[in-house]
Amino acid sequence: MSALRRWIAVFVISLGALCATSASSMAAFTETGMAEDFHVSHEVTILGVSLFVAGLGVGPLLVGPLSEVYGRNIIYRISYILFLIFTFPIAFAPNITVFLIFRLLTGFCGSSFLSVAGGSVSDLFPDSKVVKSPFIGPTLGPLIAGCGNMSRLNIDWRWTYRIDLCWIFGQCILLFIFVPETYAPVLLKKKAARLRKQTRNPKYYAPLDRRQGSLASAVLISCYKPFQLLLFDRMALLLNTWNALLLGILYLAFQAFPIIFEDKHHFNLQMTGLSFLGLGIGMLLALSTLPLWNRLFEREAKKFDGTYPPEVRLIMGQVGGVLVPVGLFWLAFTTYSGIPWIVPIIASVPLGAGIFFSFMSTFMYLVTAYRPISASAMASNSALRCIFAAAFPLFAGPMYDRLGTVGATALLAGLTTLMAPLPFIFFCIGERLRKKSPFAVH
Repeated sequence: MSALRRWIAVFVISLGALCATSASSMAAFTETGMAEDFHVSHEVTILGVSLFVAGLGVGPLLVGPLSEVYGRNIIYRISYILFLIFTFPIAFAPNITVFLIFRLLTGFCGSSFLSVAGGSVSDLFPDSKVVKSPFIGPTLGPLIAGCGNMSRLNIDWRWTYRIDLCWIFGQCILLFIFVPETYAPVLLKKKAARLRKQTRNPKYYAPLDRRQGSLASAVLISCYKPFQLLLFDRMALLLNTWNALLLGILYLAFQAFPIIFEDKHHFNLQMTGLSFLGLGIGMLLALSTLPLWNRLFEREAKKFDGTYPPEVRLIMGQVGGVLVPVGLFWLAFTTYSGIPWIVPIIASVPLGAGIFFSFMSTFMYLVTAYRPISASAMASNSALRCIFAAAFPLFAGPMYDRLGTVGATALLAGLTTLMAPLPFIFFCIGERLRKKSPFAVH
């Protein structure tokens, strides 16, 4: 496959991941309209975000083994077709029950895509382990929703999901046209089948044709192995909890930013959606520094004769661990109405960059430190992150009502400050802990 075709495939996969994750946060800016149309409380409409994120956490546990048998491409196509079909009942939901059920189902379909996206990128470019666009997706959702939900122009909340439908439909077409099968064992299986048909010689077979064990057992292992890792490996548990806290705070921001900018600075819905630009810019700035990090890793590799220990990946997490509480404390003490609105938006820039660095560092560390079970390590991280991200928006309103914008945001900053030493600690003692772990490489 030519380099151009591989890059086009990666671009389409990244765009699909961006679409799936941005859909998770769109619902946060349709809650007021839904509450009025469906005659329910605001707390019930928050479930639109929580259930979608819950679906995102379940998918990798069930779909991962399927991609190892049937390949990446069929997962992409089926998941996105179902994603498209299940978004129609959301855009045209007659009541809140239908809306919430299909938000859960679309979350599961989106996660099915995300669970194999990183594998495809790794197939096409072996040195790449992580798709970066899902990190930016949640901050893009409010921007799209703010534009799609223009009450002053008599455009209701359903247009947010109609715009999303158009994007998903276009993404389906791109996936069918530009993304080939990339999983080598499945390609070998197809080649063996073609040779058997052409030569009528049954001796041609691929490793997948002689695969030991049933698919059901593989799915069962995929479901319990991530939680086994969380229960019996303290390092994985703490790093995953750190990431889960950060994603929980990111999704809590979809409830907190309207309180900060609408109540304190009298923003309208569209302006509040644009207030997430600070987070997005921070993540993009962090993304732009990856070539510098790659050069750092190359220098470290020379010190260790070409293969550096996984703990080197945690250097990026150390930067993220510092930036996140700095950004949150800055944001907390600039939420007063007398302070210009641009200041808390600027404060969210280091917050976005810190979240990106923390996620990237942890993901790369899990893949390298737990290489024999890297898929389960990533699934454990995804499951715990999604649990926190689903729960945090539900208590954001009461917390901000009770503590105020300063107290509530400072509380979150304090929690991230407590977790900030983790990448520093594991950078120092991670190798020793790996030698004691039954899951990690020694």
